[in-house]
Amino acid sequence: MSLARPWRIALSCVLALAAASCSALGGESEKPSQTGGLEQTKVVVGTLPIVDTVPLAIAQQKGYFKEEGLDVELKSLPGGAAAVPGLANGELQFAFGNYVSFFTAQYKNVLDIKLVADAYQAAQGMFLILTGKDNAITKPADLTGKKIAINTKANIVELTARSALEASGVDTKTVTFTEIPFPDMQAAIERKNVDAAFMVEPYITQAQRKAGMLPVLDAATGATLDVPIAVWATSTKYAQENPKTTAAFQRAIVKGQRDAANRTLVEQTVTTYAKVDKDTVSLMHLGTWPTAMSPVRMQRVIDLMTQYGLMDKAKQINPESMIFNPPQG
Repeated sequence: MSLARPWRIALSCVLALAAASCSALGGESEKPSQTGGLEQTKVVVGTLPIVDTVPLAIAQQKGYFKEEGLDVELKSLPGGAAAVPGLANGELQFAFGNYVSFFTAQYKNVLDIKLVADAYQAAQGMFLILTGKDNAITKPADLTGKKIAINTKANIVELTARSALEASGVDTKTVTFTEIPFPDMQAAIERKNVDAAFMVEPYITQAQRKAGMLPVLDAATGATLDVPIAVWATSTKYAQENPKTTAAFQRAIVKGQRDAANRTLVEQTVTTYAKVDKDTVSLMHLGTWPTAMSPVRMQRVIDLMTQYGLMDKAKQINPESMIFNPPQG
């Protein structure tokens, strides 16, 4: 017995090593022993290369996704609203998008959404309506009856613009909102195609530095101060079928959100990730990157949507029910 026991132990070790070697050489790539039990290790994430999504770049650079066993492929989206069809048809597993688009999809039963992590929140100075330096518009009241550029209608930009204008005494029924992509807004003002434009960073700082454009109204003040802008989301179907993968993505992106509190790190990352020059980056007004989701904050967006006719008050969705909660244990 004293000789047999060591022999059995040695044989067990050899078999274990052999099994590990076979798995590494050509076994299934997503076995629990290799991925910590993740249902899927390769995920496609829809994003925009803008300041708002810098935590994603930080999480990649610092290896947070890799630590969670995830191989992340980024897919550039033309806008946040494009996230919904991508999640619906399975091309995307996770995506960045504005709250209004996701809430609208949920409200209209286009797609059952799970919110994975808060992405970006407004702060003073980063949601501005600007006009040309030679324009007669100098105060909010002067925007009455004018044409204002916004990137997309019926989104968080239009809602906050309407709220801020009305708070300043402007009848928004007299205002014409024109869809123009953020990168083209400065030229549109210079060509007199619009009287003013609702801009975000880095376009605000670029327009002020290069064209001397002037702010008329900060749309992230008063009732819209600290309003939630965007969120990381997935489909409810995907989250239910892949709870551990979804939780892994959530942990990694929240670490990136946490690190984005470091202004120096954000500036260093944005110059390459969003291709913004260093001088502009150092002057930008940034929002904040929350590390936890709050149904109370989300309700503010739903209330804005209800106020401006995008949602029926009697049929308001419940944001708390949309939040993804990781599996226990």
